[in-house]
Amino acid sequence: MRQRGAGSGLRVVAWVLVPLGVVLALGGFGYLLTHYQGVTVMSEAMEPTYRPGERLVVERIDAGAIRRGDVVLVHVPDRYQDRPVLQRVIGMGGDHVVCDGDRITVNGKPVDEPYVMRGEVNPTTGPYDVRVPDGRLFLLGDYRGNSNDSRFFLGEQSGSVAASGVLGRVREGFTGPVVLVAFGVLGIVLTLVGIGLGIGGYAAGRRARRTLAAVPPWPVA
Repeated sequence: MRQRGAGSGLRVVAWVLVPLGVVLALGGFGYLLTHYQGVTVMSEAMEPTYRPGERLVVERIDAGAIRRGDVVLVHVPDRYQDRPVLQRVIGMGGDHVVCDGDRITVNGKPVDEPYVMRGEVNPTTGPYDVRVPDGRLFLLGDYRGNSNDSRFFLGEQSGSVAASGVLGRVREGFTGPVVLVAFGVLGIVLTLVGIGLGIGGYAAGRRARRTLAAVPPWPVA
């Protein structure tokens, strides 16, 4: 009986580890690929926050998850040579955005902007007073003296862009992606270990059957 069940324990463990490993690998890497992407900063428009050549992680989000102050990767048809750009969300649908040249207010409240390059608020364009249409965003670069942003398109729906054009939000830190990669790697390891144990269990079972077949029958009295 012992020989007949040889390797069965290994096979049982394999049946547990392989599916678990596949789920972890697909879940970890699948979620990573569908919810995150890496981008390289290509211009100076977001300095000093992000500099050219810097690698960032962008998390894909729905339009409803966008918040003021977010740095987003956005695609705007007919702008920026049809390439995605990084800009900061200043106003959202329904917001009243005003700049008098020295400061920006949103709905009458001054916006604290410690991220702006050398304290610049509006160095290259004149004052503006806009109402952001529903479903759209008013975006600015942090380097106001070198950013082709909503200020230069005020005649096109107050310079705003469609919130649906946002491809994702820059995520500070790599904790989330690293955890997902760890789950994916763990899944691969468990899958390989499970496959190895399954093969070992199958081989042990075959050896046991061969041993039984080689035992001569009991002599007849």
